[in-house]
Amino acid sequence: MYRFGWFSTGRDKAARDLLTAAYENIRKANIQGKLAFVFCSREPGESAESDHFLKLVKGYCIPAIHFSFQRFKAGQPRMDTEALRLAYDREVMKKLENRHADLCVLAGYMLIVGKEMCRKYDMINLHPAAPGGPAGTWQEVIWQLIASKAQSTGVMMHLVTPELDRGPVVTYCTFSIRGSAFDKHWADIDGLSVEEIKKREGANNRLFKTIREHGVKREFPLIIATLKAFSEGRARITPDKKVVNSSGKPVNGYDLTEGIERLISNKMK
Repeated sequence: MYRFGWFSTGRDKAARDLLTAAYENIRKANIQGKLAFVFCSREPGESAESDHFLKLVKGYCIPAIHFSFQRFKAGQPRMDTEALRLAYDREVMKKLENRHADLCVLAGYMLIVGKEMCRKYDMINLHPAAPGGPAGTWQEVIWQLIASKAQSTGVMMHLVTPELDRGPVVTYCTFSIRGSAFDKHWADIDGLSVEEIKKREGANNRLFKTIREHGVKREFPLIIATLKAFSEGRARITPDKKVVNSSGKPVNGYDLTEGIERLISNKMK
């Protein structure tokens, strides 16, 4: 049986919802595999949100491993960023020594993975932007989209590399952030800088929230379609860290836009 390892910081409801989507699709046999373990970069008692996340993992009877990055960082005051990342990753790998996964999935994991860990595991990451789009957290991505007055965005799953959000694309979808759902909100901020919007409303800005809502709608079907492709052998990662299809041909990103838009449309009916 294909085994998935799940990495998350568990910092919000979206992290819980992503795990639930994967768990439910595996339970219903839409994905031929199992969640072998969940790793969380926060520990019990560190935050209310991650406590909810870890409680969910326990409720699903999935083995949980947790190791606080923030507490580790506090104990290493003289380490530079690169050394800290390497040292933390080594501790994580020690904790995962007896855990096997065919594929590790980063879904709301708020740390950059270093070179050693990238080499050791086959890892893919969910990123809330289209290929070639902004890097960073979903909040940073949305602010960059607003600042650049972007016409469209997307969601992708990509191979994890030490370069933030720039690994080879596995699957993706795109969507417009113009049209009836967005135009009024663009008009409301016309002439304002991102800094002014942040100062006035922050993440409560309607355009910001609408972009996020439309992105989240697509994250769930994209991640499920990607896990399904790997569990069925339609996608795999080679020893030299290339994404290929069942015939061994390189995959430069499966565009799943049409299928995901159809799924979203059917759910709205």
